[in-house]
Amino acid sequence: MATLAVAEREKIDFSKMTGAQKSAVFLIAMGEDYASKIFSTMNEAQMSTIAFEMARIDEITPQMLDAVSKDFVVKFEGDLKMLIEGESFLKQIVSKSLPDDRARAILDELAKKRRAKPFIWSKDVNLNILSGSIVGEHPQTIAMILAHMPPEIASAIIMEVPDEKKGDIAIRIAKLGQVSEDIVRDVDEALKRQLSGAVGGGGKVGGLEVLVSIINGVDKATEDIIMSHVEDGDQEMADDIRKRMFVFEDMVSIDDKAMREILKKVEGQQLTYALKTATEEMKNKIFSNLSQRAGDMLKDDLEAMGPVRLAEVEEAQQAIVRAAKELEADGTITLGGKGKDDVLV
Repeated sequence: MATLAVAEREKIDFSKMTGAQKSAVFLIAMGEDYASKIFSTMNEAQMSTIAFEMARIDEITPQMLDAVSKDFVVKFEGDLKMLIEGESFLKQIVSKSLPDDRARAILDELAKKRRAKPFIWSKDVNLNILSGSIVGEHPQTIAMILAHMPPEIASAIIMEVPDEKKGDIAIRIAKLGQVSEDIVRDVDEALKRQLSGAVGGGGKVGGLEVLVSIINGVDKATEDIIMSHVEDGDQEMADDIRKRMFVFEDMVSIDDKAMREILKKVEGQQLTYALKTATEEMKNKIFSNLSQRAGDMLKDDLEAMGPVRLAEVEEAQQAIVRAAKELEADGTITLGGKGKDDVLV
């Protein structure tokens, strides 16, 4: 515990601490020598702000330091340089300010967070090589791998799986429960070693949401194969999947504000291709959320467009759906699945 004998001291609610207050807690916990070195790197305004917050602190509780330490870990997770520097900094703070058992718990959490997410490296691998190494595995192994991969990578791979296996693998993904983290990481490391020349720069739970994310990214033919297999084996599951799925034509029911946000992320050619097979209702939805000039240009492009492969149209529509999903993921918009007409933004 650290205290300061100054006027107007007060306890701080650590759940509502500002950045300056968190910095003040760190520096007080580190001691005068370390704080002096840090102050020497600040400008006058920064020094004044943090010094004021330091003067307001009555005491640093273990809970407060724990919260600040965890926030530090979260903010710098993924930035290797900052984590390396931060780890040394954090070790000094924790070791000096907390009992040994609490210090070890926080440092163990830091080490765990530094471990790369399984299969995240798959984004940097040639998809042909990656799928060739996976599709020959046992269906349960394929299901586990795909369930832990980024959805867009899993979608691309399942399209390369032989048609007769697609449905079985989809069912296994939907029914996949908790997988031991050790098993996931063992498979991750084994596959990464196998593809070492192609790689650039508790386990996750499978289930319907994972499967829906994958299906949303595959082509129509693969979707039909998967859904046909699911319907044959479990109609209730198939109905549940369809309720959760979000496809291009579902965008007709989303809020206009959300639609405008989506259109900002869509390339002109993608939109032209996507509307090639769109319903009149969907076209009207798009045109009503474009400026007059942009709408007129799009209409001209549609009239001038010659024959287009169905695969190109589907890819354009999927790209727009992915853009919508990304905006939903970062909280910009909210989407609904099929049958959900009310969407709030």
